[in-house]
Amino acid sequence: LDFMGGTMKTIAFAISAIALTASLGGCATVTRGTTTAFQVTSTPPGAAVKTSNGFSCDATPCSIKMPRKDAFDVTLTKTGYAAKTLHVRSAVAGGGAAGMAGNLLLGGIIGMAVDGTNGSMNDLTPNPMDVKLDAEVADAPAAPPADAPAPSAAPSPMASAATAPSTGPK
Repeated sequence: LDFMGGTMKTIAFAISAIALTASLGGCATVTRGTTTAFQVTSTPPGAAVKTSNGFSCDATPCSIKMPRKDAFDVTLTKTGYAAKTLHVRSAVAGGGAAGMAGNLLLGGIIGMAVDGTNGSMNDLTPNPMDVKLDAEVADAPAAPPADAPAPSAAPSPMASAATAPSTGPK
């Protein structure tokens, strides 16, 4: 009988350890992770990418490992093209909601809290991001200021012949 008591304690300990482990990481955290590959392409390719949360890549197309948790802005720049800034949202996705439902079975309240705060239930939208850059327009020549004197016209040869004194016989 003493053998059975020890076995029961071991089984109870194992079940407790499994339950604790499951509750420390939420289901979405385990299945989806807290980061995702954020992909950026541009037309034309070769634009530099910078995000408002400190990530970047030198030239499109590129993929950046980004946290799922927060929204951010993305700015693309390329010589000869106007810079473009776009917003990326972070919102609960279908896969994240399924992970949260898994917490009801395994992770419990602690798993729900973990998934709810670390962004693992979220997806970034849009992802992938495809951006069309607009060519910069060359500046037109500047008009002269309104108070500038008008350029003087050069006298025409006919006008100077008509006004020149006559030297012929009288």
